[in-house]
Amino acid sequence: METVARTPTLARKLGLADVTLIVMGGMIGSGIFVNPAVVAARAGSGTAAIGAWLLGGAIALAGAFVYAELGSRRPEAGGQYAYLREAFHPGLAFGYAWALLLLIQTGGMAASAMTFARYARELAHVPLPEGVLSALVLGLLTLVNALGVRAGAGTQNALMLLKVSAILAIVFAGLALAHAAPGAAAPAPGSGAPAPGATPAHFGAAMVPVLFAYGGWQTAAFMGGEVKDAARTLPRGMVLGVLGVVLLYVAVNVACLRALGAAGLAATPAPAAAIMRSAFGETGARLVAFGVAASTLGFLSQSMLTAPRVYYAMAADGLFFRGIARVDARTRVPVLAVVLQGAAAVLVALTGEYGRILDTVVSADWIFFGLSAACVFALRRRDLRLERGAGPGATSPALVPFHPFTTLAFIAASVWIVVQSLTHDPRNGAIGLALMLAAWPAYLLWRRFAGGAPGSGRPAGG
Repeated sequence: METVARTPTLARKLGLADVTLIVMGGMIGSGIFVNPAVVAARAGSGTAAIGAWLLGGAIALAGAFVYAELGSRRPEAGGQYAYLREAFHPGLAFGYAWALLLLIQTGGMAASAMTFARYARELAHVPLPEGVLSALVLGLLTLVNALGVRAGAGTQNALMLLKVSAILAIVFAGLALAHAAPGAAAPAPGSGAPAPGATPAHFGAAMVPVLFAYGGWQTAAFMGGEVKDAARTLPRGMVLGVLGVVLLYVAVNVACLRALGAAGLAATPAPAAAIMRSAFGETGARLVAFGVAASTLGFLSQSMLTAPRVYYAMAADGLFFRGIARVDARTRVPVLAVVLQGAAAVLVALTGEYGRILDTVVSADWIFFGLSAACVFALRRRDLRLERGAGPGATSPALVPFHPFTTLAFIAASVWIVVQSLTHDPRNGAIGLALMLAAWPAYLLWRRFAGGAPGSGRPAGG
């Protein structure tokens, strides 16, 4: 009998624990080590600061519920790319992947690599420039993730555990060991400490760094084609991961407020280091530096694991170079997609030009968050007839609790954070929007010269 060669596809090897840690790894970066001070300075009081972190957690949880339903309805590679393609138009999905590669993911990865290099040089006295060390780290993670999804996920899980350990050490030091602040001392002039009687506008400003810190839960959806029983596992992992991060973030802020007080926290540029130094001396400060390095490295590993699946899905649709959709027969990984993401991040890290686009990352990201939440309405209408005719044995998708109210609230929060971000930095916001709008002519040109309808080249399975 003649054997028919089958094109290699993505392998479903990730379980619930992997998805949960991928969600947490995409959310926890270096920001939690410094952002509590920024939030306290803007919020106006310790109570308002904790309220901002709780509200941000509620918004993130609403987003997790949205993506849980989307991941249950479309459990395939590409995550947001697939949702936007199926619900609205391939051109909008192309625009998301375009922004991810040129702006959102690559800029964030380059910045995190530079942060890691800075702390690694301080800890180990590595005699290399930051740009070179950043490029080497990105190259190493590219190699690890090209070896297979299991190797990439294993590295990500180990780094995630290091991050959580560092955060728990800060919480323990702040609650049990560091000297409690006697009270809210008067802030020094120009210290950035919260002003008495802060207005709702101050609270709104505090929510910007909070929501930035909570971003990233959606990246687990990129791995939909490699998750076991994705329709069930993705929703559960997303919700569990977000809940875990909310608990960690609130605990860190409670510990910071207890040890430093609201005014002291607002006036301390590195609150985590201050708490650990108070509890353990300079050894504690070095432990925080190690924690920041591990946290940024973990974020890089998670990004390298997840984002290339978007470019893989786009190429499989015939909207990008065909080789990007090729899966290695041995590792079952889209190696060229992984290399593309790594090379783009290395280029930005080496040139050091990423600083000009970092302020646009938040606005671009939340534009697509809002659009993805709108996919729930479109896909529910499209799937309703199929669900009615599927019979009693069909598996029901995960549903957003209290839809449409929670979904609309998340869309409103997305619009609000985009407006806040653009108001804060209109110049870089305009640059980011221009880059995003440039995706449409690029999409039309690609369709014209590549030929074929989008989706015609999509590999079967996976």
